Amino acid sequence: MSRRHSAKKREILPDPRFGDEVLSKFINIIMTRGKKSVAERIVYDAIGLLDVKAANDMDLNVDHMRKSKGLAIMLLALKKIAPQVEVKSRRVGGANYQIPIEVAPDRGIALAMRWLRDYARKRGEHTMAERLAAEAYEAANDRGSAVKKRDDTHKMAEANRAFAHYRY
Repeated sequence: MSRRHSAKKREILPDPRFGDEVLSKFINIIMTRGKKSVAERIVYDAIGLLDVKAANDMDLNVDHMRKSKGLAIMLLALKKIAPQVEVKSRRVGGANYQIPIEVAPDRGIALAMRWLRDYARKRGEHTMAERLAAEAYEAANDRGSAVKKRDDTHKMAEANRAFAHYRY
């Protein structure tokens, strides 16, 4: 890692359908082997499935309603999955300590996207769009594996709060 310069933040173009930068980043995270059109289809199909679910049984009052209820559910899920604190290893005096550190908003969203993708892949539904929609729907309702991962991360940080004075 360079000590001289920090990496510049790259600008990501908004996604073509909704014009949302967070969704564009999420499509890039879903993408494997450079197949962006496949990743877009998966995410947009998942949002379509969430639209159907939202029309059936979920009452949302989110500011993203002007675009799509499915998009609102997806963004709400990402917001709910994002952790507030995490632990990082730090070597002090020959011993490794897990030090709780507050998570920057950008990193929190990035972690939420990765966790949502990983736990959606482990689900049992037939298509990736169905898995992604189901995991996002559960996360928006504070259930599911991705939310459990966030809770476990918070519990780990709480358990190691005694080592917070080693923060750098």
